[in-house]
Formats: sequence, C-alpha cells, structure tokens
Amino acid sequence: MYRKNILSIVLVLFMVSVCMPSQMNNNDLRDRISKMEKELESLKTAASSEDMKITSSSKVEEKEPVKSGSPWNLSLKSSETKSTPAVTSVKPVSAQTKPDTSKLQLGKESSVAAEKSPAAAEKKPVAAAPAPKGLPLWSNLDIQFYGYVKFDASYDTSLTTAGNYAVYVDSEATNPDDDGFNMTANQTRLGFKINGPEKDGIKSSGLLEFDFYGNYASENKAKIQMRHAYLKLNWANGSEILAGQTSDVMSPLCPSTLNYTVLWDVGNIGYRRPQIRYTKTWTGEDKNFVKFEAALARSIGTDKGTSAAPYAETGMDAGYPTAQSRLSMSFPLLGYKPTTLGFSGHIGREEYDTQNDGSNKKFESWSANIDLTQPINKWLTIQGEYFRGETLGTYFGGIGQSVNTASLNEIGAQGGWIAASVGPWDKWNFNIGAGVDDVERDDVASGSKIQNATVFGNFVYAINSNTQIGFELSQWETAYKNLDDSDSTRAQLSLTYKF
Repeated sequence: MYRKNILSIVLVLFMVSVCMPSQMNNNDLRDRISKMEKELESLKTAASSEDMKITSSSKVEEKEPVKSGSPWNLSLKSSETKSTPAVTSVKPVSAQTKPDTSKLQLGKESSVAAEKSPAAAEKKPVAAAPAPKGLPLWSNLDIQFYGYVKFDASYDTSLTTAGNYAVYVDSEATNPDDDGFNMTANQTRLGFKINGPEKDGIKSSGLLEFDFYGNYASENKAKIQMRHAYLKLNWANGSEILAGQTSDVMSPLCPSTLNYTVLWDVGNIGYRRPQIRYTKTWTGEDKNFVKFEAALARSIGTDKGTSAAPYAETGMDAGYPTAQSRLSMSFPLLGYKPTTLGFSGHIGREEYDTQNDGSNKKFESWSANIDLTQPINKWLTIQGEYFRGETLGTYFGGIGQSVNTASLNEIGAQGGWIAASVGPWDKWNFNIGAGVDDVERDDVASGSKIQNATVFGNFVYAINSNTQIGFELSQWETAYKNLDDSDSTRAQLSLTYKF
C-alpha cells in the first residue's frame, strides 16, 4: 500500500512538472514541490516501520523523454521576465533520491523532462531491429513513362470515313456535299519504355504503348487500343530478337501528318500485328549500315467472309502465319546525311469459307515495296514509299479491300506517297505531301472504290518545349466504279502536350 502511495507521489511530481500552467510563478512551484517532498518522507518512514525496505537499488520505471513537437511538449512561461534559461528535465526519481529543485528552471520555449539517474545511465540502448527492405514502387528495372495529350478538331466539306480522321471520302451518289465537324482527344497516347537488365552480353528491353481509338465506343467514351506491346533481346554483334505486337517490317515509313491515319488507304501500307522478328545489322563507317529483318506475323483477315459463311476470320483460318522481310542500306549520296533505301515485302494467305458445309477458297496476300529517306540539308528531308500487291485490305492497301466476295478473286492495287519535311525554323515546322492508292478496276464490283488520292500541307508551332499547336489543310478525292467521284476539303486544328 505504501509503495503504491510512493509511486503515486512520484507520478504526481512528474505530471505537475509537465502540466503546470504557464502562468504559475517560481515561488508557487517550489512551495508545492517542497510540500510533496515532506509527504514523501513521511510515507518512507511509515514504510520502514513495517519492514518495507526501500533501497537505492529500487527504481521507478523510466519514462520516455518527451519528443520535441509532440502534444506534451508544453512551455512554461515566466511571469517575472521575458527571457529565462531553459527548463531542465525532471527525471524519474529513485526511492531514496530527492529531486534536485535547485536545478529546476523555467524557460519561455523549453520542455519539461527528467534527469537520468546513475543506474539509468549505465543501461545500454537496445539496438532497433533493421527495417525490412522495401520493393521499388514500379519495378527493379528502368521504366520510363511517356506520351502526349492531343486534341483534334476537324471540318470536312463532304463526309469522310471515319470522321475523326480521314481515310477516304464517302460516296456522294445519294448524299452530295454533306459536310461534317468532329472534335476528339482519342489520339492521346501513353507508353512505357522498359530497359534492362543486361547480362551475359544480352540486353533486354520492352515497350508498351496504347491510345484511345479502340473500336465500337461512343465519342465521349473512348476505349483503349493497344498499339505496341513487345520485348526485345539485343546482342553486341548487331543481332536482335523482338516478340510481341509492333509495326510491320514492310514499308516502315510514315509521313508527318496531323491526320491520325498517316495516309493509310491512300498510298501508305503497313500496320501493326503480333509477330516474332529477327534483325541483323552490319554497321560501317560514318553511320552507314546494312540491315536485314525477317518476321513471322499473325495473318489477320476479315471476319465478314462471304454471305454464305459470314463469321469466319479469314487470316486465322488460313492455318499459318505471314512472312515479312526487309533489306535496307544506308550510304552517302548527297553528302549531308546518309541516304536510306529499303526493299520489303510479305507473303501470306487468307481462307474464306464459301459455304456452311466447310467449303472454302484460299487467297494469296503479297506485296513488293520500296522505301526511301533522303536528307537534303539540315532543314529539308524527303521520304516516300511505293507498293504493289494483292489482298491488302488489312495492310491498308487497296483502299481497305482484299477480296471480291462475289467473283471470289483477289483485289490487286498499287500506289505510294511522297512527303517533304521542312524545318525546324525557330519554333516552326512545315510538312507537305501527297498519296494515292489505285485499285485494279476489273477486280472489284460496281460501286466499289477504285482510286483514293490526297494532297496535304501543315505547320506545327512550338508554344514551349512540351506544347504544340498545328493546322493542316488537305484535299481528298475518292473514285467509285460506275459512280461519280467524291471529293472533300478537310481543315484540322491540333493541340498537343507532350510528356
């Protein structure tokens, strides 16, 4: 009982020293402490008379010092002076040691704490357990996030497919000069570049990229569309293996247009598809090189089939992949920078089910292509491509037409594009170009598209290092078999924020 009272007195001493109102002066505080000391001595005497020995080795459990900034870090302000020495700590008191009130001082901005007893000073601090090693937020690899936010607004004097971007002009046979206006942010693009690790002479990397032009979505409820998703393995001898989805090996160039479809179906063939690719590069002096690329890619056809069997996916149904290859070389020609010339092509097959009983017909898909990049000087570069082939609808050739399902024959086409990039001049860049896709007239049915052509020009102005504004004007003309030609003038405004 007495021991409990002693502990209570000590605790009261501690709490009084911490929680004393700041207005109390020094004399009041010393009087209260003196009174409590007398009560403590009285209790100790009573305890001795009942053989309850309190020795100097008995200790009261130490209290953890109050940390600066905690709610208990209260300041005692003196009413006698503006600035006084800091208050020293009031320490847990052993049973035979009186608080040294001569060391107790009041300060304007100091905390009340306790002096260490000799026994406490001899204690060794207990080492804290090591914190568990955390995992990186993203990965243990180097991952770079990139992309841009793009806003487009466009006006067409006659309706185009697909509206937000132009591929060809819709037939005006029944609805001539029907203009249209579109606004979208669907070309906004996000991506991740992944690098490493590099071990045993093999460097690994990958890329994931998507935009918001996924199919079958309302204009204000865009769907995600995967553009690229692949891994790469590189060796120091110039060999590379790529596996995943990325751009076709054939016809790899693209003109600089604000229009999303970069002249697809109007002279520029090639898209993106799953593939496994091998590349070998031989590098010479002055950055000249010879490169060979070969890929096995998924055969992607149409899911429309024929009227008798409309649900067959004709590429998958062919039963094997499509082969693609390209041989390119870089060499000095005009002296400013090397010229790059490439020869590429593909060969594959599509299978159309012609009857519900399993009857089918196979159609060859092929192309032969040339691409050229020619820097003229530091502010002018010319690029272009030419193609010829058959069953090119899913490669954006033949104006999206692959097979005449009425006569069951391949649709042949040829075409190409050329463009010049001018700049940069201060904050300005300019691009002009033209493209055409010419379909074999005899291969298509009446009312089908037989030619698609465009001419475009644009400028891009850099507002700052990340923000651009651009304007593009283009003229489109699409010819239909046995119908009048359709044409449209398109004006497009773009704002882009890159990150």
